[in-house]
Amino acid sequence: MEKHAEILAPAGGEAQLRAAVLCGADAVYLGLRGFNARAGAENFDENTLPQTVGWCHARGVRVYVTLNTLVTDRELPQAAEVLRNASQMGVDAVLVQDWGVLTLAQAVTPDLPIHASTQMSLFTSGGARWAERLGMERVVLARELSRDDIANVCRSCGAEIEVFVHGALCMCYSGQCTMSALIGQRSGNRGACAQPCRLPYGVNSPCRNQFPLSLKDANLSAYLQELETMGVACLKLEGRMKRPEYVAMITAIYRRLIDEKRGPTAAESQALEQAFSRSGFTDGYYRHRKGPAMFGTRPENAPEPKELFSEARKLYENGEHKQIDLSLRATIWADEASTLTASDGVHTVTVTGPVPEAARNRALTAAAGEQAIVLLNRRGYSTFVMCRDCGQTITCPHCAVAMVYHKKNEDLRCHYCGNTMPLPQGCPNCHSRRIKYFGSGTQKAEELLQQLPPIRKLHLEKGKSSLGINGCLDR
Repeated sequence: MEKHAEILAPAGGEAQLRAAVLCGADAVYLGLRGFNARAGAENFDENTLPQTVGWCHARGVRVYVTLNTLVTDRELPQAAEVLRNASQMGVDAVLVQDWGVLTLAQAVTPDLPIHASTQMSLFTSGGARWAERLGMERVVLARELSRDDIANVCRSCGAEIEVFVHGALCMCYSGQCTMSALIGQRSGNRGACAQPCRLPYGVNSPCRNQFPLSLKDANLSAYLQELETMGVACLKLEGRMKRPEYVAMITAIYRRLIDEKRGPTAAESQALEQAFSRSGFTDGYYRHRKGPAMFGTRPENAPEPKELFSEARKLYENGEHKQIDLSLRATIWADEASTLTASDGVHTVTVTGPVPEAARNRALTAAAGEQAIVLLNRRGYSTFVMCRDCGQTITCPHCAVAMVYHKKNEDLRCHYCGNTMPLPQGCPNCHSRRIKYFGSGTQKAEELLQQLPPIRKLHLEKGKSSLGINGCLDR
């Protein structure tokens, strides 16, 4: 199965986490109460985190904990305890800013993966490689990089690369700003940024409602395939201070764009802007087009998109409806236990059932099965390719799903991942040149089987029968 870049969604609290997971996030990042860059968020405590991690893992979602603030010497014992607890609770990685915390984590939790937070201000290939040499498995790049900068880092660094694709931009490199600490004694490097850059300012004159430091939010939804092609491993959505409806909406849209390999529609772009924006969005850093167009504000009385958020709540409040592509293959041999194999492309499970009973009246013969296949072919349904000698169906080398013969193009295609390949000259399993085409279509196969003489259990006198992902009835 083709591997997509990970969609990493923000989880400022329990409601945001549920919204992210149920709307398609591959992973979530969250903070504990202390040592994270969003101290003002609801965050999580160590008493409930084990249940949170278990709930996410049961749904195939990874959990990253942020320890991405600067830490004083007297706080190191407490930070060590947080690291130990996070490791014991089964989190998948921690994000760090402080180089001292990096050394501490490697000492007390050597098996816990470490990611370099964007707070480390890594914006060169040299910096990324240095983080890799120091043992960090992933580097979260600074948000100010252009597409060329990102591509260069991906080519040069062996660690996974994570890029912010949606959300707030700071006026200064993350981890380097001291404005909030100087003005209001609330340090952004201690998780307490008051966002003074969003206030109006004047230069040698009254401010006159001017906001020269307030950048628009980033929106790289149009460049996701390009980022994947570069080798970016993770696409990060910002917003741990945002409400759950916002998290649900942006996660769901980015999920669709990645799965369907496309850019946003006009309606999706409008939904992203309604969910939250500051006079629109910017891709100025990414396209290396800096200037006044990158700046924008959000009025304090901006109306809430009630209808949009109402739709967003339905995505995570009305139960779990996440759909996963699943391939199923049942194999039934005469005088042998039947089996059913299910696979989502990553995990595969096989269960064993009873031995098929002998037919009470008239057994389904191989000839009768082939007759059903012939009827399928006459009605124009796709065909599969199978070896007459070993019974092996030609499957996709990427995802193991049966390849379908396309008569018009004279090739084989996988309807699951889109892979194509030329017609085989022989069986890849036993190298026999005796191959045969068989029809498919689950519903039609069932209808045709019902036309055969009534039987209580499927039984073949010779050979086997298997029902694949598309209902392929093989001899």
